[in-house]
Amino acid sequence: MEPFKNRYCIVGVGNTPYGRNPGLSQLGHNVKAIRAAAEDAGLAMSEIDGLLTKAPSSTFPMLWAPRVAEALQIVPKVVGTIDQAGASNISLIQYAITAIELGQASVVACSYGDNPATGSRENYRRPRGGDAFAGLFGAPLAYAMVARRHMEKYGTTHEQLGNVAVAHRHHASMNPNAQFQDPITMEDYENSRWLAEPFRLLDCCPVSDSGAAWIVTTEERAKALKQKPIYVEGLGQGHPSWEFYRRDDPTVSGAQVASESVFRTAGMRPKDIDFCEFYDCFTIVPIMTLEDYGFVKKGEGAAFFEDKRTWIGGELPINTSGGLLSETGMPGPHLILEGVRQLRGEYVGTPRQVEGAERGLITQQGGVLTTHGAMILSNQG
Repeated sequence: MEPFKNRYCIVGVGNTPYGRNPGLSQLGHNVKAIRAAAEDAGLAMSEIDGLLTKAPSSTFPMLWAPRVAEALQIVPKVVGTIDQAGASNISLIQYAITAIELGQASVVACSYGDNPATGSRENYRRPRGGDAFAGLFGAPLAYAMVARRHMEKYGTTHEQLGNVAVAHRHHASMNPNAQFQDPITMEDYENSRWLAEPFRLLDCCPVSDSGAAWIVTTEERAKALKQKPIYVEGLGQGHPSWEFYRRDDPTVSGAQVASESVFRTAGMRPKDIDFCEFYDCFTIVPIMTLEDYGFVKKGEGAAFFEDKRTWIGGELPINTSGGLLSETGMPGPHLILEGVRQLRGEYVGTPRQVEGAERGLITQQGGVLTTHGAMILSNQG
């Protein structure tokens, strides 16, 4: 079953600088990123007739997509803002494909932008659930509990968590757009301060100002545009939904459900994937994701990151731009952009290019393993 084969494409991508952008508002990040994506595709803004957004995490305003449309001075036929937290980005693509399939739009821009580093970050400090009195303030403490359970259940070590941080920083060191580009060693990791045991500072993604956008259309429409189209081959979702401490096994993410759908709709298996862009808000997450997609058995993900098997040039390159841990801490849209750029071959001639890349798996996640989305992209039309 390959319902998307040669039908829907990402034809343009764009982003604002990653890190701190004083003076650039949430709205400004979205507008600049969408304009950059349109320019990348060779589209006029008037040709965009659909606009879908993920709301800024730091303030979560209502009717966000219409506000972005007004700032862009366009009147799209379709607007919408989806809330699956970090998993929203891939669902925007699914919504875009649905709108195009129904004849409601033909060229749909999707975006996310926020400025928590230089603006408000109050939402990042909020208590988690009804047990806030017990100390669950912010994501690091909650994910630390998930990591501790994985360590107790499977023997995952601090050093193995550190391998993830070192690998993703290595990839960011080749990325001039990354927020953190200086390579780190295991000694650097071990000397970073404790944040929420078992997490040190380098286990956690930064707070970042950033914006990113991508444009979805049909293969037929893509033929007249500037860039080589990158095809959406498969989509998947899986949302555990409940608070992590109420689930039977918090070491399992929504990837176990999403994996079945994304591989089935693409007509592929894990062995067909050339590289992955995994959501990595904390070092434990890509370890669990690798397991839940069936690349390795449960409990073997941490060992896979040893011996540089996930580095570019290794068995399965993961987070080739540095991911959330090093490129930018914004919730996931940059992983989509990196997947597109790898498949276009934009880094050919540099150490950053995955040699022979034809298919990439991109994952997104929201909350504390609360939501999960997946997508397989390919450059083979």
